[in-house]
Amino acid sequence: MLGQQEQFYFTEYHKMSKPTIQIHNIETGEIIEREMNASEIKKYNEGIEKADNMKAEAETRAAQRQVILDKLGLTADEAKLLIG
Repeated sequence: MLGQQEQFYFTEYHKMSKPTIQIHNIETGEIIEREMNASEIKKYNEGIEKADNMKAEAETRAAQRQVILDKLGLTADEAKLLIG
């Protein structure tokens, strides 16, 4: 079990290698770098998928907003002024 003073950094150096994890003990300054285990890789991939989904949703909302603004003949700045 890792102590409370340790922080985790997930890194991926390039697509062909396995993702690695750095365990940094901030009390001693010791840094251990190792390949992720199966559980960590699963969480890592889930995080990437979640970020990709959030980005796609934001892009969809922005496109929908732009369609409405175009129908109204307004710019985004003009809409902001109206909303307050």
